[in-house]
Amino acid sequence: MNALNEKISRIGVVPVIKLNHPERDAAGLAKALCAGGVPVAEVTFRAEGADKAIKIMKETCPEMLAGAGTVTTTEQIDKVIAVGGDFVVSPGFDPELVEYAQKKGIPVYPGCTTASEYHQALKFGLELIKFFPAEQSGGLAKIKALAAPFSMFKVMPTGGISLKNLKEYISCPVIAACGGSYMVTADLIDNNKWDEITELCKKSREIVEEARR
Repeated sequence: MNALNEKISRIGVVPVIKLNHPERDAAGLAKALCAGGVPVAEVTFRAEGADKAIKIMKETCPEMLAGAGTVTTTEQIDKVIAVGGDFVVSPGFDPELVEYAQKKGIPVYPGCTTASEYHQALKFGLELIKFFPAEQSGGLAKIKALAAPFSMFKVMPTGGISLKNLKEYISCPVIAACGGSYMVTADLIDNNKWDEITELCKKSREIVEEARR
């Protein structure tokens, strides 16, 4: 895998974040994630200002990997690039978006849950793909089944993953990292419960490290 994919894989978990108040919360959240050993964030465009949040997070914690999720347009890709974002994630496989991101030189992780989408990802030379929504699309059993003919891919499942099933997922050698929002819920962020976020990140990292021993 390339250097960025390796970094994400070493961390093992990717917080999937919806920030309703980027100017107020992005800096505190970045510090909380890094303190918990999870210096990576997928800030989704499900709320306005994802690009602003990425910019603030990168300025607050330069060591962080901060990218955008729920990317559905080329304009959003341009916004992420403009603020120095590290990657973009799309919920599904859109060849136009993947081609545009690659042309612009920013890593892209499209959502793939079928053999046909895996085929498309292969044509674009991707190494790491998102599997979304994970639990609703067949979960670990389907990921393992698709890995048989597509052993060249590492997978980042997102959707329905929590502390309860993180170990089961991350123990699978096909999986590079798991995306999740359980450590960055609306309650935790909106009420600035940074210590709780840090503790959830630490627990997640402990699970990842234990599973990979």
